[in-house]
Amino acid sequence: MLRRFLCAAFLLSTVLCSSAMAAEKIVVATNPTWPPMEFLDDNKQIIGYDIDMIKAVAAEAGMEAEVIMTAWDGIFAGVAAGNYDVIASGVTITPERQRAFAFTVPYYDVQQIVVVRKGDSASGFEALKGRVIGGQIGTTGVFVAQKSGVPMTIREYDDVGLAMQDLLNGRIEAVICDSPVALYYANQKEGFTDHLSVAFRTEATESFGFVVQKNRKDLVERLNKGIEAVRAKGIEAELIRKWMGE
Repeated sequence: MLRRFLCAAFLLSTVLCSSAMAAEKIVVATNPTWPPMEFLDDNKQIIGYDIDMIKAVAAEAGMEAEVIMTAWDGIFAGVAAGNYDVIASGVTITPERQRAFAFTVPYYDVQQIVVVRKGDSASGFEALKGRVIGGQIGTTGVFVAQKSGVPMTIREYDDVGLAMQDLLNGRIEAVICDSPVALYYANQKEGFTDHLSVAFRTEATESFGFVVQKNRKDLVERLNKGIEAVRAKGIEAELIRKWMGE
């Protein structure tokens, strides 16, 4: 009987030890419509730079990231309500957003790029005067186009891919979006690269950060340490080569 008790106690302690050693899980929301940052593969699995990055960062911080798909127009409300722990979806750090949410240190710097059809050209927003430019609703690209002060029609889309498709088909004359996305469509994506080209980059550089609730400073600190480790170990450089090229 004593032997059975000791055996059972050993098994229980082993289970408890394994549970204690298991990585803490965090739920990460993303809107997978911005290749190569986040998008769906042919099997409807969420992939991309942001996905690989947050998983690597979480692992370095002793956590496991479970990624879920969320609509962009509700993604901030969801993290504010505590429906998930982190947003990893190419979110630009802005003073307005920092007043409502907590951000990690920047993990990727971007510019806004305007893409046009090959054979067309534009050296700046003035060249798009009176024309139709597309962008994803609620994104920095749309804000930059609006703040330019140039009179043009800005058509907003739920998905930047739909804007690129309309550009390809001649329904609009330009698309503005984050540099990795623009370069992906202009240089890599099959069916688009032969027809689209980069027109110009805006001057301002922006930074992406992972987003958490305002009161989750402990989580921000852990993620920041994870970002530092990912950079120090060369993982970040590997992921950039994987998704954006050399």
